[in-house]
Amino acid sequence: MIRALAAVGPGAPEFASFEVPGWVWAALVAGITTLLLVDLLVVHRTPHEIAFKEAALESTVWISIGLSFTFIMWAWQGGGASLEYLSGFLIEKSLSIDNVFVWAVIFGYFAVPRLYQFRVLFWGIFGALVMRAIFIFAGVTLIERFDWVLYVFGAFLIYTAFKIFRGHGSEVHPESNPVLKLVRRVVPSTHEYDGQKLFTRRTGTMLATPLFAVLVLIEATDVVFAVDSVPAVLAVSREPFIVFASNAFAILGLRALYFLLYGMADRFRYLNQGLGVILAFVGLKMLAVEFFHLPTWASLGVIIIVLTITIWASLRADRRDIPPDDPITDAERASANDPT
Repeated sequence: MIRALAAVGPGAPEFASFEVPGWVWAALVAGITTLLLVDLLVVHRTPHEIAFKEAALESTVWISIGLSFTFIMWAWQGGGASLEYLSGFLIEKSLSIDNVFVWAVIFGYFAVPRLYQFRVLFWGIFGALVMRAIFIFAGVTLIERFDWVLYVFGAFLIYTAFKIFRGHGSEVHPESNPVLKLVRRVVPSTHEYDGQKLFTRRTGTMLATPLFAVLVLIEATDVVFAVDSVPAVLAVSREPFIVFASNAFAILGLRALYFLLYGMADRFRYLNQGLGVILAFVGLKMLAVEFFHLPTWASLGVIIIVLTITIWASLRADRRDIPPDDPITDAERASANDPT
């Protein structure tokens, strides 16, 4: 198995690094696969529109599962590994919120009925897990062989943080996406939906439905987000098992989170600023790894504080902008009650 880099140069931090038996990897993948299949074949065996309460309940369950894995890491490898996992989970979860809002744009562009959105997201999540695994092992391998890659990752994260902070991190224009243009040019397609099917037969010809194009576009945008999130998690852990597990458990609940946050992008007005600060922080942490080490618990504290302030400030600003129930001013009310 690929061993994570324990240290980079003199004075560099000691990251959790341990041998992971093959059966442990198999158990993790089997557990993730089981959760996906239960969600698809039991919880959502029949297509239906997911209401807010259902999405809230499912989001709570998925987040609880992801957080609970922290205790498994603590019991197995100790506090250091569990803190690295929790930090990676929170980073990936917070960065994925932007991904959720991009999905809303894609579904809106293709006018995908909410009835069929879950099935597309299921296959999108499945593909995302595979791509994240590739990115993670490639990233760890590069760091092991070339120390200078750390500085490339750090500089890239700071650049991305600047773009996101200015509000350019989640812009997506499906109509001009080169991947979508390629799909429409190469794959025979129809503009008509056929339930949840990705392909349908018309006059004896197999054609791709719009859901296929939606799935391809979702996978393409996830590659872009993975380029940001995987280096960010590598700033707090170099053990592939921890990085993959934190990514996987954060991604598993994104479908429920999408239906929970559907149409609420405007309420999180400071999300980009918060994500930009987090990415800049982990980017600087990666650049300074050889000269200064911030303990994992301190990094986790910074992430939690930034997320808390971002959510609090967004909700407070949203409440401040809500007009009062009674538009009549005190002066107008007094005038109306004046008998003269």
